[in-house]
Amino acid sequence: MPLAFGFSRSRLLNRRINHPAHPVLRLWLAFSSSSASPSASEPSCAATGGRLATIREGRAEIFADNSNSVFYNKAQVNNRDISIAVLRSFISKRCEEHAIQSRKGRNTEIPQNVIGGPKDTALSEQSKYKAPKVLEALAASGLRAIRYALEVDGIGDVIAIDNNEAIEACKKNIHLNSSLASSKVVPHLADARVYMLTHPKEFDVVDLDPYGSPASFLDSAVQCVADGGILMCSATDMAVLAGGNVEVCFSKYGSYPLRGKHCHEMALRILLACIESHAIRHKRYIVPIISVHMDFYIRVFVQIFTSASTVKSSSLKLSHVYQCIGCHSFHLQNIGRINSKDKRNIVLPNFCPAVPEECFECGHKFVMGGPIWSDPIHDKEWAASILSNIRAMSDVYPAYAKISAILTSVSEELPNAPLFASLHNLCATLKCTNPTMGMLHSAIRNAGYQISGSHVDPLALKTDAPMSVIWDIMRCWVKLHPVKHRPGNHPGNIILSQEPKLQANFSQVPQASVPRKSPRFVPNPEKYWGPRPKAGKQPKICHVDKS
Repeated sequence: MPLAFGFSRSRLLNRRINHPAHPVLRLWLAFSSSSASPSASEPSCAATGGRLATIREGRAEIFADNSNSVFYNKAQVNNRDISIAVLRSFISKRCEEHAIQSRKGRNTEIPQNVIGGPKDTALSEQSKYKAPKVLEALAASGLRAIRYALEVDGIGDVIAIDNNEAIEACKKNIHLNSSLASSKVVPHLADARVYMLTHPKEFDVVDLDPYGSPASFLDSAVQCVADGGILMCSATDMAVLAGGNVEVCFSKYGSYPLRGKHCHEMALRILLACIESHAIRHKRYIVPIISVHMDFYIRVFVQIFTSASTVKSSSLKLSHVYQCIGCHSFHLQNIGRINSKDKRNIVLPNFCPAVPEECFECGHKFVMGGPIWSDPIHDKEWAASILSNIRAMSDVYPAYAKISAILTSVSEELPNAPLFASLHNLCATLKCTNPTMGMLHSAIRNAGYQISGSHVDPLALKTDAPMSVIWDIMRCWVKLHPVKHRPGNHPGNIILSQEPKLQANFSQVPQASVPRKSPRFVPNPEKYWGPRPKAGKQPKICHVDKS
């Protein structure tokens, strides 16, 4: 029943609850209402004009998820940008190949009795260009698949797969973007391994970017890629691949890593060898396009082909590594060899190790690692094409500075020089002052060998010169810049006790001092740039007692 003065009982009751006279009760109600409101870490509709907070990268936009139920890592923008650049270059080359085949087909005379028949229809169907079909095996938020659809011209359907609640977030993010994304990106709730096994040779591009190791997905991935297609594969378990846990690396990748300055390049070569080992089981083989180490992970791009005869020579592309435990000198030996007495070029197991029990230079023992991929890990033509594409479209790549620097270094690397020596390691072993990089490059070139840097390490010496030549050059350097004698059986003392067989010439070579117009290594864009917690996990907050 309404009360006097036109106030209802409910309105009066609400007023008494919302504005209590007692100060303790008023404080309790204020605390309750603040705890019931959205927290600052959650997306707020009011703060974004009535819609949930979003994250924009390139031309794509996704909903922000501060609960971390769907994994998003902004540090992987480098990964996504370089993948888009490779995909653009792949589609461009595919269009060129199709145009050449079409011209050859038009020049071929077709018999009159075939024109208009079923064979003519088959030829016309083959002459049609088919847009490359892409599979993102672990889609998460779907950001990568959406960017592919929106930013890569000439792309076909993009199938985005995940097997947990992330697929719902992927669907929402697809609808958040334009109709182009909705028409090309097709989300699927499935196990990526089962899906790839049931779709053999169906996709022109397969993108594999798991949180951690890709080892469990590789066997199905190499079967899913069409002939001439690309497998893009990332690995973020660098502690395993770089030698922090050798037994786990062997169980996952079938190879033993070695610790050293070259560990990140060795991680790339271990991953390539693992992919090759899975491919040859199905009469397929890989051809690397580019292989890069970025930030806290590695990323490889390989083409996959089918040839039962080619896979028989796969052992020629794999090598064991023998590394000295004293001076860190390393030597490679192929697993296989070609029988020179047989004209059929049959590949046989290689002979005994090319190194003795003790190191030539310092007398310490060797430790054996591998097998690793010892063929080139980059294709020079592809790297130049991708780099020119990036420079021509610099405004569309959010991580342009980083990926252009990496690809510039990649395009300059020696293709046939597996692993590398480190200038600091050489000088630390001998306890001597450092020569400049230009002087050391000049000395190696004057000795008749090639040398380059590496995108992995700014102090890398990637050269086809044997380790004996490098140590002779360092002995000549120490003669010009003497060091104090230190007693003991230190590797540096043993190395310097031998006379150099090669007299080094440190006079400057023009190729060793080419002016660098673009940077090769750029700093991280912000602090704490690195991996984020896995989806579903919250970062641990350590409370510091300031008392």
